[in-house]
Amino acid sequence: MTPTISKQHEHFHRLLEQFKVAMLVTHAGNGKLRARPMALAKVESDGQLWFITDSETAKAHEIETESDVQVVCQNDRSTYLSLQGRASLIHDREKIEELWQEPFKVWFPKGKEEPNLALISVEPIEGEFWDTQGLKKISYLFEAAKAYATGTTPNIEEGEQHGRLQF
Repeated sequence: MTPTISKQHEHFHRLLEQFKVAMLVTHAGNGKLRARPMALAKVESDGQLWFITDSETAKAHEIETESDVQVVCQNDRSTYLSLQGRASLIHDREKIEELWQEPFKVWFPKGKEEPNLALISVEPIEGEFWDTQGLKKISYLFEAAKAYATGTTPNIEEGEQHGRLQF
């Protein structure tokens, strides 16, 4: 039985919260895409993501030009997640204060007082996940072995091991 959309959203959110770093993919111009690892500052319950950046970086300028982005996460060989959304630069000192984490100081030596500090907010549009953690991994390995032996493809549990959702 496929879980309801709200259960898929909950599952997606639980998976997303497991990640500390994500690859943020932006449009670099001339039809090119650019990906870079970014520390996740916060994952909201509705799937909105927050990153901290310097407002004078290439990624900030790329987002100002084209707001459609992709966020990609991978954990070992058991959890994969992709989120398409719209990004915007936010210059809100209160929100920066709320989201600030001491490890960010590696990239921003002046801390929260860094003059070009800004936030990237990603409002989710759609997401997709692949989850083979725990018992789901055993189930997937069994299905993969069966598929290999029979010359078919694995039967993936939609909603549990794989899901696509709209936000």
